[in-house]
Amino acid sequence: MSKLDPTISRIAVVTGGSAGLGRAVVRELADRGWDVAVLARGQEGLDGAVADVRAAGRRALGVPTDVADREQVEAAATRVEDELGDIGLWVNCAMVGVFGEFLETDPDDFERATQVNYFGFVNGTRAALSRMTPRDKGHVIQVGSALAHRGIPLQAAYCASKHAVQGFTESVTTELIHNRSHVVISTVDMPALNTIQFNWVRSRLPEHPKPVPPIFQPEVGARAIADVADKPRRRSWIGEPTVMTVLGNRFVANWLDVYLAKTGYSGQQAPEKSEPMWPDNLYSPVAGDHGAHGIFDDQARSTSPQVWYTRNRGVSYALAAAGALGAGAAVVRAVAGSRRRP
Repeated sequence: MSKLDPTISRIAVVTGGSAGLGRAVVRELADRGWDVAVLARGQEGLDGAVADVRAAGRRALGVPTDVADREQVEAAATRVEDELGDIGLWVNCAMVGVFGEFLETDPDDFERATQVNYFGFVNGTRAALSRMTPRDKGHVIQVGSALAHRGIPLQAAYCASKHAVQGFTESVTTELIHNRSHVVISTVDMPALNTIQFNWVRSRLPEHPKPVPPIFQPEVGARAIADVADKPRRRSWIGEPTVMTVLGNRFVANWLDVYLAKTGYSGQQAPEKSEPMWPDNLYSPVAGDHGAHGIFDDQARSTSPQVWYTRNRGVSYALAAAGALGAGAAVVRAVAGSRRRP
C-alpha cells in the first residue's frame, strides 16, 4: 500500500493523545479530515483533545485508558468501533519516563515504564490488528525514536522499550506479509521533541531534565506521522539527528559509547531552567490540560530540512535529477570545448 487507500475508514485512534506529541498528532489528524478517538488517563487532557478535534469539524471520542492494561485497551477499542465506526488508523504514542542511572532506578518504576512504553504498544497493536485483519485493511503507526536504535545513559527503561517495540514490529510485519495481508504497520522514529514529558518524568537528576539538542517542536513530528497516515510506508526517520543517530550506531557504535558516556549526562539536564518539576505521571495522570509544548520553546525548531525532503520527495528527486543533468551538461561542454582547442 503506497498511497492512501480510499476504502479505509477515516477513524483514527491515538494513544497518549491528551498531551505532548500525541496531542499534536490528534490536532494534525483532525485538520486532515480524520475522526479521532483519544486514549489517555487524564480526563481534563482528554476533554481538551476532544475539543480540539471538534473545533476542526470532526467527530471525537475520549476514552480514559491505561495502555499498560490490556483489558482496558481492548474495551476502549470496542467502544470506539461502537460509537464512531471501524478503526482505520491506530497510532501508538503513549509513553512515560524514568530518568536516572539504571542501578538507582527503583525496579518497580523500571517495570512500570516498560509496561507503558513497550506493552502499551503491544496491547494497542493487538487491539488494532484483531479488528483490521479480518477486514483486510487498516494501518498501525508505531511512534518510535532515534533511541530505538541507540541507547543513551539515564534512560535505560525508555531505550530498552523502544528497542523492544522495534523488534516486535518487525516480527509482526513479517507475519502480515506472509499472510498476504493488506494491513500495514509503520514505524516513525522521532528526534528530541519539546513536549511536556520533561516536566513530569520521574527523575533522579540534580537538574531539570531536557531533550538532547537539537530539539524540535512536536508539530514537526505530528506532521510526519500524519504524512505516513496519508501515504503509508514502513519506516521513516524524522529529523537530521535521527538519521545521524541510526547510521552512526551502525558504523561507529564503539565511538558513540565513549562519546555518550562523556556528554549524555550534561546533555540531558538544563540548569538554566528554574521551573519546578510537576508531580510525575508514572503511575497516575497529572491533573489539568497541558497541551503539546514543553518549556523549551526558546530552543526548539519548527522545521527540518530532512523532514521537508521526506515530505516532498517528488520535488526533491526532480531537483536532484535537474542538478545531475546540469552537472552532466557542464562536463560535456567542458570536454567538447577542450577538444576544439588546438
